Amino acid sequence: MRILDRYITKSVILVLLGCILFFCLLYIIVDLFNHLDEIIKQKVNLSLLKEYYFSYLPIIFVQITPISYLLAILYVLGNLSRHNEIIAMRSAGLSILNITAPIIILSIVLSVLVFIVNDRVVPSSLEIFEKIKNKIQKESITKEKEEKISNLCVYGLKNRLFFINKLDPKNNLLSGITILEEDQKQNIIRKILASEGKWENRTWTFSNVIIYNYENDKLKDNIEHYTEQIMDIPETPQDFIKQRGNPQTMNLLQLRNYILRLQKSFAKNIVKNLEIEFYHRIFFSFASLITALIGIFFALRIKTRVSALSSFGVSFGIGFLYYIMDAIFLALGKNISLSPFLSAGLAHMIFLSLSLYFIYKL
Repeated sequence: MRILDRYITKSVILVLLGCILFFCLLYIIVDLFNHLDEIIKQKVNLSLLKEYYFSYLPIIFVQITPISYLLAILYVLGNLSRHNEIIAMRSAGLSILNITAPIIILSIVLSVLVFIVNDRVVPSSLEIFEKIKNKIQKESITKEKEEKISNLCVYGLKNRLFFINKLDPKNNLLSGITILEEDQKQNIIRKILASEGKWENRTWTFSNVIIYNYENDKLKDNIEHYTEQIMDIPETPQDFIKQRGNPQTMNLLQLRNYILRLQKSFAKNIVKNLEIEFYHRIFFSFASLITALIGIFFALRIKTRVSALSSFGVSFGIGFLYYIMDAIFLALGKNISLSPFLSAGLAHMIFLSLSLYFIYKL
């Protein structure tokens, strides 16, 4: 590695670490003051509070790294440009690509690191974070019962897959029930539809029941109809609450397997939302590379203090616009007929194209 490359890389890493540390501390301080009344009221001890914020650090790291890297590039390259060091490098025969190569390589390394942390560390950290949060808030099962749970998908005993529109734990009531029974080869052998299910005296009683029987994936003629039917289902309402799948606590492989198992079902909206989550985790890992290319363009345009402030403001604004557009496309994918791949990746594709165009203009 050239001395110049080492100098630029070292400068960017130091500023990047400073930005990450600043944003982490800022988040912790803001969150601490927002929950100060609750912390004092619950008499939370210091060790639990430390564990609570420590478990959330990987999640903060993934979210703030792209914007932190953008700020680091603006500061380091802007400083070089303002002191005419970029002009000196160009006069020595170095191209823009030669000068910015260590920054681009570092952004790729950072993207891989974000991907690994997001896939391997964040799911387990989030699970620990939620457990500690519940411990701090002293959430009991009675408090959990007050909340209705929507769009529940659970794998139960006897190779059954449950899709429940609404679960009311307080009244032990299910609404909008679809149950798929599968054989050992995951072929559907029975499909049960019911408008409601009531758990009473350790027994499930379903209302307005329709049962479809299948053989070799083909529907049989004997469709069963019942106004009310006692069902042989061993799961209790609390089993459904405990076993509900949380995609955020799964790594990519677990999430992909979960999606593949659900694709045979008729819960298209649930499958689509999970696919959006899957693709978004992959695309978001490249955010550091995209913000780096945007930062390079604006940093190299800095000549004076006034232009430094304007370039900093514009690039920072574009960085936040990137986050906003990403959130908008995710929301559109979940509510309109936009494919999961486009919903998760369109904002990243647009800003990657925009950043490459900016670099070309240099």
